Amino acid sequence: MVEHDRDGETGETQGQTVEMTPAQPLSSSTAREAFRERDIEKSMHFHQQRAAQHHVENHGGDGGKYIKSIVFGGLDGIITTFAVVAGVAGAGLDMKIVLVLGFTNLIADGISMGFGDYLSEKAELEYTHAERQREEWEMENFPDGERQEMVELYTKRGLSKEDAENVINIMSKEGYEQFFVDLMMVEELGLLPPDDGDNPAMNGLITFTSFVVFGILPLIVYIPYVAVGSSDDTAAFAVACVVTAMTMFLLGYVKGRISNTHAISSAIAMLGNGTLAASMGYVVGFATEAIVDAKTCG
Repeated sequence: MVEHDRDGETGETQGQTVEMTPAQPLSSSTAREAFRERDIEKSMHFHQQRAAQHHVENHGGDGGKYIKSIVFGGLDGIITTFAVVAGVAGAGLDMKIVLVLGFTNLIADGISMGFGDYLSEKAELEYTHAERQREEWEMENFPDGERQEMVELYTKRGLSKEDAENVINIMSKEGYEQFFVDLMMVEELGLLPPDDGDNPAMNGLITFTSFVVFGILPLIVYIPYVAVGSSDDTAAFAVACVVTAMTMFLLGYVKGRISNTHAISSAIAMLGNGTLAASMGYVVGFATEAIVDAKTCG
């Protein structure tokens, strides 16, 4: 066995200098994996590395906050669009009608989803800013009252009054005002402090884009059939079913991964959700067509 004498980042072996492998960048996905697997050693190793590198854990990065919009926008897009496709197929209508109704629904619902997400995020952000301004004003004008509220909150959670007062006095001393206001936002109001990077417009745009990108998949299947003048709507619908099922399963799996739940169970649940929606669309389309035909013949 060859002995390695290490000095800093290098070591010497028989007169040769060997570069040590640099530490790999830490990823919070490692911590999530450890939690999912209930692997205590992996979790300890991650946190020890993070402490050694003076690393601050990043829960998602700059793009992580948009994952929810991508996944849920995509799920809504593909489920609602395929429900329209299934309804038209159930009614036995021409494939051109699938494209007309499908694209109309896709764009209209996509705009509604994106704009609704924008308005919702904007309202939530405005409310959070307003509440933070109120807490800042109260801290400036009545700091003792704010401290007392936090002491009472902590004593209700099990701390002794003396310990609660010590903790609050430390966290609210001069120079820590902004930190203490953020703490009150979380503890008293259950609101996360607003982030300078929050962008409701971008969130709405991503929701719209994801809705359209995933929602268009069942419709793309029909385009070649219509282009060549095929009348085999059964084959087109079968292919659309397969494409949609695979996409919903994948999105459900991703949803499970990012929410730290069982990914396969999440995928199956999403597939079941889409199947139920599509089945109802097909049944309603079939029943409506039958009723209209009966009325026409009568």
